[in-house]
Amino acid sequence: MVPFDFTYHRPSSIEEAVRLFERLHKQGKTPLYYGGGTEIITLSRLNLAFADAVIDIKHIPECCVLRIEQNELTLGAALSLTSIEEANPFPLLTKTASEVADRTARNQITLGGNVCGQIFYRETVLPLLLADCHVVIAGKDGLKQRSIHEVFQQRMRLEHGEFLVQVKIDLSYVSLPHAHTKRRKQGKVGYPLVTVAAIKKDERLHVAFSGVCPFPFRSKTVEEQLNARHLPIETRISRALQYLPKPILNDTEGSVEYRLFVLMNALSDILIPLEEG
Repeated sequence: MVPFDFTYHRPSSIEEAVRLFERLHKQGKTPLYYGGGTEIITLSRLNLAFADAVIDIKHIPECCVLRIEQNELTLGAALSLTSIEEANPFPLLTKTASEVADRTARNQITLGGNVCGQIFYRETVLPLLLADCHVVIAGKDGLKQRSIHEVFQQRMRLEHGEFLVQVKIDLSYVSLPHAHTKRRKQGKVGYPLVTVAAIKKDERLHVAFSGVCPFPFRSKTVEEQLNARHLPIETRISRALQYLPKPILNDTEGSVEYRLFVLMNALSDILIPLEEG
């Protein structure tokens, strides 16, 4: 149960959703855009999230599309991870999404909810960072399309009243060689220690990470070290670890030292097959 009362609103258009948000805010309410709702439930129970009005975007057509046209894949922010997994339009995203939570939760978790969430793993953003995708954002000034690298910096940087509508991916990225691994403390149970996703484009490795730091990231400096092919792969990985953003997570799942040890092995398992392929 959510430990507070709220009003529920179900707009049928982007414009209506934005107007609702502004009107509710002017009424002194704390509105929140709603996709799957799993994070609202989780965080509200910990007193880390509050809203007295929720705006459900799942009935806005633009937020529910899954379309390929003009060499571009468009994914609506309200698509569930299960629907993306079943359609499999972008295999690396499919693999990443299929490793988030369990099947029951993935039926509710949406792409936009995962990417824009407060829980720091946000794993589905990794393929999007690697694919240099663009995002469509709605707000009081209308729609805008931006590179994900402009608006996702440790987290999605949305302005007051804005919400994610769509993700657009160039089809040239969809069929690239790729790899993904998720390492947990105990098999397939519990939160991950590290998640690594990678693609190979123009003979260069692009790599993104979750669980290493309290935010997901892709680092050009780390990639430069990993692509220094004149060096042995073990040396490249060791050097890349020196350029990881700070802080490195140190929590109940694993210490800094253990997490880096797991990451080192995960990178080796991912990069060797990609380089040989």
